[in-house]
Amino acid sequence: MTRCSDSNEQNEDSGEKPNKGRKKKNKGGKHVSFPPDEQIVSGFAEHRETERAADGSITLADVMLAYQQSCSKHQVQPIDSILQQLQQGVCVGGGVERLDLKGERLDHRSCEALEVVLKSLHFDFINLQAAQLEENGASSLLDMILYYESTTYLDISDNGSLGTSAWRALAHLIKQSVCLSRLDVCNVSLVDYPVQSLSKALLTSRLAVLHLHNAQLSGRPLYTLVGALRTNRTLQELHLSNNLLNSYQDALHLGDLLRHNSTLHTLQLSNNIVGDAGLEELCDGLSKQTEGLKVLLLRNNQITERGMEHLAKALPVLKVLQVLDLGENLLGNEGIQVIREPLMVNSSVLQLGLTRISITCEGAVALAEILAESRHLQKLDLRQNQVRLGGLMALSLALRINRSLATLDVDAVPPQEQDEFLVETQTRLQSEISQRCLANARRLEASET
Repeated sequence: MTRCSDSNEQNEDSGEKPNKGRKKKNKGGKHVSFPPDEQIVSGFAEHRETERAADGSITLADVMLAYQQSCSKHQVQPIDSILQQLQQGVCVGGGVERLDLKGERLDHRSCEALEVVLKSLHFDFINLQAAQLEENGASSLLDMILYYESTTYLDISDNGSLGTSAWRALAHLIKQSVCLSRLDVCNVSLVDYPVQSLSKALLTSRLAVLHLHNAQLSGRPLYTLVGALRTNRTLQELHLSNNLLNSYQDALHLGDLLRHNSTLHTLQLSNNIVGDAGLEELCDGLSKQTEGLKVLLLRNNQITERGMEHLAKALPVLKVLQVLDLGENLLGNEGIQVIREPLMVNSSVLQLGLTRISITCEGAVALAEILAESRHLQKLDLRQNQVRLGGLMALSLALRINRSLATLDVDAVPPQEQDEFLVETQTRLQSEISQRCLANARRLEASET
């Protein structure tokens, strides 16, 4: 099998589809039989999709039989879960919802046996998470997925032994596929060659969503990634939770990204250590955006009330940010007081996540004051806080004035509460809050139609 990942550097950067017509022996004895060069034409993905749709006679039973024959040819046992999925799936115009291979062991012969499946069907989602992929099999499989444009969403997380040629094949897939829109590469080490290869591919990719959770991106790897994304104009969602991103260099790089990239709509940074100083860098980048980032998720980032001082400066000038999650940070009542007035004048934030931020009724009263003035906030999450009778009463009163809030999440009355009057009153207030939010939701829906 000739793989693009085994070509020289000139071929790697050529931007052409993998050339499957020429035969070349590689270690591992790969011999996938792709069509000749003359089938590689412009409009490749559209051609493949049209070809699948036109061949309406193909059934999943046909594909299952072909897969069994391919396994026999490659001297491997058919994977039971693949047979079950083909037997139970629904095929519409050559398309199937998913191919789930999570946890299956895919050596290089098992990967090559999958060619007939990838050739015959297009999948909305191919899950290769924890498939124990090794270098040769992974590079062949990724080349097939590219050549046949087999999926729009690929998950190759939890595969720690991909090797250089597999990362090169993945880079080609990212750069050249016109179908692939989402990629998950989580729980792997993205340092040195992997992050360089990935970043270079992102310069010209069509990816819209990229998940890189727990990928050891702190430091130079993040700098490399951000360098590519500064000029990227297709990626809309970047998910970077659990990467130990810090408040110094990492936050500086992310702030720089926000200052230069106006295409990114979602930035997921939960479960890092951005901290108060890091939030200052992010707020500086946010305040420069006139279009772009709409969702910023900062749950569990060691942010305190001091960080709210930086957010307070940015909130009045934010123009596009709609969703802000600050949950599981130690903001306390003091932090809410700091952003109380800035939130009143903010006109962009529609959803605010404040789960488990260590506030009591005092903080809830400050939020009620915000709701009484706000004409924009539509969703507020206050779960896992010590909001009791006084706070619920203030929120209920604010909702008599507020006409925008459609969802207010608060905890149910704790089961250990023994006072019957308190239980009854809190339950009544929660019911009133729900009813008023529902009325606001109906008004919002009516105004949009």
